[in-house]
Amino acid sequence: MSALAPPAAPVALAMTGASGAQYGLRLLECLLGAGERVYLMLSRPAQVVIGSETDWALPGRPAEVARVLGDRFGAADGQLRVFGQEEWTAPVASGSATARAMVVCPCSMATISSLAVGASRNLIERAGDVMIKEGRRLIVVPRETPFSAIHLDNLLRLARAGVVVLPANPGFYHRPNTVGEIVDFIVARVLDQLGVAHDLGPRWGQERDED
Repeated sequence: MSALAPPAAPVALAMTGASGAQYGLRLLECLLGAGERVYLMLSRPAQVVIGSETDWALPGRPAEVARVLGDRFGAADGQLRVFGQEEWTAPVASGSATARAMVVCPCSMATISSLAVGASRNLIERAGDVMIKEGRRLIVVPRETPFSAIHLDNLLRLARAGVVVLPANPGFYHRPNTVGEIVDFIVARVLDQLGVAHDLGPRWGQERDED
């Protein structure tokens, strides 16, 4: 009898205080729906933004956040783990643990700055620093406009370090009719970078090929 394949390494997802909480929540929903295990980190500003941009009122304790989000998105037992900002024993804090990729969505310019200089003052920054130093995939989804020269310098530094910079800059060639379709455009690009299959919308040329 052949041995069962080990479960895929989890994806780490961080949400910070930039506008665009819908992107991160929808990405979480899609990752869980695809059967991915997720390590979730929420900054305190992220929880404020979630409360102001959505109808969600998330609790403060990580275990309660995991319960609420897991129930809402139909997560299996153990599929979603939520870590606090000072939880230095979390797996994502060490390169010896295995998260195969990390996404910061949305990503504030403050977090971009900290990642660019290796500040590691909280768990999100430390987890991002681990991904960079270990040569694993780190995707940042900045949601800011306009960019200052300082922002651009920090983004360039991250790109040169191998970080995927994927701004929340949706296209419109698919003619979206709802805010949800605009959100899905960006979430689909993130899922593509993670190698996670999805059907969030037609790809460029797809409809033409089917005619």
